[in-house]
Amino acid sequence: MDLDAYRRSAQAFLSELLAEEYRHYAGLKEDFAIEAVYERHGELFARGAVDSLRSLLDAAPDGSERRRGLRMLLEFAVDGLIGQATKAIEAELAGREASLSITVDGQQLGFRESAVAQANEPDPSRRMMIESARLALIDADLGSLYVERLRAQHDTARQLGFASYRDLCSDCKDYDLAGLHAQTSRFSAATEGVYRQVVEPALAATLGIELTELRRADLPRLFRACEQDCHYPAQRLVPSFRDTMYGLGIALGEQRGVVLDVEPRPGKSPRAFCAPVRVPGEVYLVIAPVGGRDDFVALFHEGGHAQHAAHVDPALPFEFRHLGDNAITEAFAFLVEHLAEDPEWLARRLGVDDAAAVELSSHARAVRLMYLRRYAAKLAYELELHGADADGLEPRGAAADGLEPHGTAADGLEQLADRYAALLSAALQIEWPREMFLADVDPGFYCSCYLRAWALETHLRAHLRGHYGAAWFESPHAGDELRALWREGQRLTPEELLARFSSQPLEFGVLLSDLGLA
Repeated sequence: MDLDAYRRSAQAFLSELLAEEYRHYAGLKEDFAIEAVYERHGELFARGAVDSLRSLLDAAPDGSERRRGLRMLLEFAVDGLIGQATKAIEAELAGREASLSITVDGQQLGFRESAVAQANEPDPSRRMMIESARLALIDADLGSLYVERLRAQHDTARQLGFASYRDLCSDCKDYDLAGLHAQTSRFSAATEGVYRQVVEPALAATLGIELTELRRADLPRLFRACEQDCHYPAQRLVPSFRDTMYGLGIALGEQRGVVLDVEPRPGKSPRAFCAPVRVPGEVYLVIAPVGGRDDFVALFHEGGHAQHAAHVDPALPFEFRHLGDNAITEAFAFLVEHLAEDPEWLARRLGVDDAAAVELSSHARAVRLMYLRRYAAKLAYELELHGADADGLEPRGAAADGLEPHGTAADGLEQLADRYAALLSAALQIEWPREMFLADVDPGFYCSCYLRAWALETHLRAHLRGHYGAAWFESPHAGDELRALWREGQRLTPEELLARFSSQPLEFGVLLSDLGLA
């Protein structure tokens, strides 16, 4: 295999794919033409390419840079092979999401826009109406596509010789999913007794209710925290980010190739994202403004991604610039995002007084604990969903006349939906909807990237505060240190990156201390 040729083709494919994702999810084009992108670069993901990369990886010396890069290229090829199997499904899902709408009290809302409307809706009964309409639409119009996608992922894993999709991800991505699950389970157990006392003050301040009254439909409003809008003025959104970057020695106005897209438009995904089309030369940062704190959190998180991508050393090989363990870039994103709840930053950038800063930090702490427990439960669920014993998804003994088989497939799906609802309900101590059991799953165990990134970010933030003070975000020297880490792209593992500035192990339990719960 000509690795240089493979890298060039992979770079072209990924740039085209990310450009297509940017245009569609930013609401700039309705169709999602990823099938054509895959067809133009199909040779990247042929079984022969996967087998060749496997052979090269097996022959590469342990601990070498060649082995490091080959593992990333093999993961890319395997992900692409799965992408080939699911590309038509993904395109159909994106098209339906962009075109579907719900009707609430005679008002029509786009499916994607309805999440924003729910966050801004003060009436709890209307929030529930929006939620119910969204769930019904997911179940009726999108559910079968989610099932098709899941089966394609599982089938491809077996075709590659793995017992399960979980085993494929553990091997190709080199993730210790079982070890991470053990750590997050200990965290969940340790926070079980204090969860209510951390969360209820935020519920009282934002929604005027107790935990026993909380519903899934209320969460977007809780996270939106409209009562905090006076502290997060819309006119300060972009300037505060620009000033923060300037304090670190980064002049946004002089950065070529970093595009900030904060304009509201129909069809724009409510989920903020960063599209690094060419690293480091063409990076898009996209958010759909909701208002208040949510916008600051979204902009700063995606801004962290964008600055990481924009500062990667252009001389690095393709795989170190574009591939690797996404826990790295997520950690940088969480680091910048965390400023939106940092009392020192709130005072210096938004003029928030001490008393208000304490309230804002308390709310953010509650939301953070909810997210951590939710993602710990998601990991537990996905380990079951993608395990070898998940074959109950596959119909067995289907009749030739097309009649419904005596249906292990339907039964398996029902059991997974029940299991998903049970795990998430226990984690957040509210009734969680079954309908989301496949919609709430990102490919490739991405939930593990978030979990490890939260731990890595906690270590990094403690290091920056310890060396540069509480206002580390105003230190050009802190900026120099971050840029040195950013230049590495994702060449390093999270453990190796941590070793650059700390002798501590990467352990999820560090979040207990960070939340003041140790």
